[in-house]
Amino acid sequence: MSTPVHDDPLSRERAHLAASRSALRAMREDVETLDISDVTANWVNAAVLERQIEDRIKALADLSETPLFFGRLDYLHAPGAERAEGAEGERFYVGRRHVHDADGDPMVIDWRAPVSQPFYRASKNDPLDVSLRRRFGYTGGDLTAYEDEHLSDPAEAAATSKLLQQEIERPRVGPMRDIVATIQPEQDEIVRAGLTGSVCVQGGPGTGKTAVGLHRVAYLLYAHRERLARTGTLVIGPNRSFLHYIEQVLPALGELTVRQATVEDLVGHVEVRGADEAATAVVKGDARMAEVLRRALYAHVSPPAEGIVVVRGSRRWRVAAYELEEIVRELLARDIRYAAAREALPQRIAHLVLVQMERAGEAPDDRVQNAVARNTAVKAAVKEIWPPVDPAKLVLRLLSDADFLAEHAAGVLSEDEQKAVLWVKPARSVKSAKWSPADAVLIDEATDLVERTHSLGHVVLDEAQDLSPMQYRAVGRRCTTGSATVLGDLAQGTTPWATRSWAEALGHLGKGEAVVEELTAGFRVPTDVIAYASRLLPHIAPGLTPVASIRENPGFFDVRTTPAGTSGVLAACDELLSHEGSVGLIAADARVPELAAALDAAGVGYVGPGEETTHDTRLTLVPASLAKGLEYDYVVLDEPRAVVDGEPDERTGLRRLYVALTRAVSGLIVTHATELPAQLG
Repeated sequence: MSTPVHDDPLSRERAHLAASRSALRAMREDVETLDISDVTANWVNAAVLERQIEDRIKALADLSETPLFFGRLDYLHAPGAERAEGAEGERFYVGRRHVHDADGDPMVIDWRAPVSQPFYRASKNDPLDVSLRRRFGYTGGDLTAYEDEHLSDPAEAAATSKLLQQEIERPRVGPMRDIVATIQPEQDEIVRAGLTGSVCVQGGPGTGKTAVGLHRVAYLLYAHRERLARTGTLVIGPNRSFLHYIEQVLPALGELTVRQATVEDLVGHVEVRGADEAATAVVKGDARMAEVLRRALYAHVSPPAEGIVVVRGSRRWRVAAYELEEIVRELLARDIRYAAAREALPQRIAHLVLVQMERAGEAPDDRVQNAVARNTAVKAAVKEIWPPVDPAKLVLRLLSDADFLAEHAAGVLSEDEQKAVLWVKPARSVKSAKWSPADAVLIDEATDLVERTHSLGHVVLDEAQDLSPMQYRAVGRRCTTGSATVLGDLAQGTTPWATRSWAEALGHLGKGEAVVEELTAGFRVPTDVIAYASRLLPHIAPGLTPVASIRENPGFFDVRTTPAGTSGVLAACDELLSHEGSVGLIAADARVPELAAALDAAGVGYVGPGEETTHDTRLTLVPASLAKGLEYDYVVLDEPRAVVDGEPDERTGLRRLYVALTRAVSGLIVTHATELPAQLG
C-alpha cells in the first residue's frame, strides 16, 4: 500500500519545491508584463527603468540545475514574539533568493535575511530557538533526499551532517559555484560583518576564503542595497582566468551589478607592453616611490617672480608677488589634489582683485570674479606658477632622466635603487614607451596625486598576498570612503614583492584598522593532500597555522616516480579522468608546451585556464603560474622540482609548489622523474 502524499515528507517537500518554482515564475512574469509608458517622464527615465527591469528579470531566473532552497528551519516560537508556553513557531525554507506567492507570503527566504541566520549558526549548545534544521539533497535540480537535526536533542544535534559533507565534496565541472548551502559558523561571521568595517581573511587552501568574500559582497548588497547602488562594489582578482572561474557565483545569487577586475585593469592608463626584472619591479613597487612621485610633481610649482596687473576697462588692479606667494603657500599646505589646487589658484587671485574693487567703491558679483579668473594675465600667471602636469609624462621623465630622478629620490632611494628603475634606453614619448605593469601602477599613483580617484562603497581584494605596496595603494584609492574585504594566504605569496604580514599590507591599503580573521578549517582539500603540502610551511611561512581538513573522505593521494618524458603523466591523467568530475594537469610553465603536444598526440581533449570545461572535455592544462585560486576535483602535478626551479628564488618556488599541491578537491597524483624538493621530506 503506497503512502499518501500528505504523509510522505519527501513528497511534501517536492510539492513545496514545485510550488516555489511556480511562484518564482509568476514573479518573473509580473515583471515582464510591467507597462512603464505612464510612469516615465522622458526617454532617459524610460531607458533607466527598462534597464532596471531587465536586471530584475535576470535576477529572477530559475536555474534548473540550482536548487531553489537547500534548507528548512522550524522555530519553536515566532521570531520576535514572546516565548509563551505552547506558542506555535514558524517554518522557513532557506534558499538563494526570496520567493513569495500571489498573496505576498514567503515561500523561500533569502539566505541573507536575519531569520535565515540560525541555519548557519544554530548548534546543540545554542539552538537559537530552532527546533528542527532540515537539509535537502539534490540530484541535478531534483530534490532526492533530506536530513533532519533536532537541535533540542543533544545526541542528534551533535551528529555530523551527511548531506553537508556530500555537498562539500560533490564533484564539479565548470566554474566556481556558490556555497550558500554549506557556509560554516566561522565563515558566516565574516560574511555578515558590517559594511563600515574592513575585514582581512587569512585562509589556507580549501578554507573557502574566496567564497566567503563573494558571499560577503552578496550579503552587503542585500543589507545595504540603496547605499551600495550609489557607491558601487568591485571584486579584484589576480588574473582573467581567476575572474572567469568565479564570475557565475554572484549572478547565481541574483546579484548582477558587481564589477570584476584585475589590478592591471584598474591602472590601465597606458598600454602595457614591457616587463621588468624582478629587482626592478621590487623597487618600483615599493611604497617609497609614492614620495618620489609627490616630490617630482610638486617641483613643478614655482614661486611667483613678480606680481600681476589685471586690466578691466580703464582700471588696473595689481596683485603683488608676496600676495601670490601667500596663496601658493596656503594651497600647498592644504591636503588637496594638484589639479584642484591649480583650479583654485585663479579664483583666489580674482578674489584679491575683487577686494580691491570693493574698497574702491565698486560692487562686483560672482560673474566679475569668474571673468577676472579668466583674465589673460591671471591665466598666464597660473600657467607659470602652477603648470598642468600629465601623470604619464611625469613618470616617463622620472624613468628616463637620471638627474631628475636623483633630485627627487634623494634620501628616499639609494643610488643602486635609482639605477635599477632607470630605463637603459629612454623612451621618446608616452605612446612609444614599453610600459611595464609596475610602471602603470606608478602612473596611477601620479594620476591620483593630480586628481582624486573615484572611491567605491566596498572592494573585495582576492589573492592579496601577491600585491606590491604600490598596488595596495592603488586598490586602497578605490575604497578611501568605503570598506574592503581582503582575502589571501601568506604561504601562497609567489611574487618577489609578496607581502610579509597583513599588518603591513593593510597599512599600505589605508585600512590599518581592519580586523584580521583566520580560517584554518579545510573544507575542500583532502587530509592526506594538505598534510603533504603542509611540509613546506616551515620553509615558506614559519609560524602560520596549518590547515586542518575536516572532511570525512580522506581523498586519493599518490606520489609516483615515472620515466622521463610524458608517458607517466598521461597515464595519471587517464586514470583520474575515469572518475566523475574535473581534472587539472598542473605543470611548470616551461613544461606546458611539451605536455600540450603529448595530449594532442594521444587524442586527449583539454582546455586552458579560464576556458569552460564540459562533460566531454574535463581536463584543464594549467601552467603553475596560473593555478592560484583554481580548484579541480582531481589534479595531476607534474615534476615538482621543475615548478620550484621555474621561479627566481627557492622560497618563491616552494610557495608556487604549495599552491600547485593544494588545488585538488578529491584526489592528487604527483608524478616525477627528477628528484623531489628536499623540503617535501
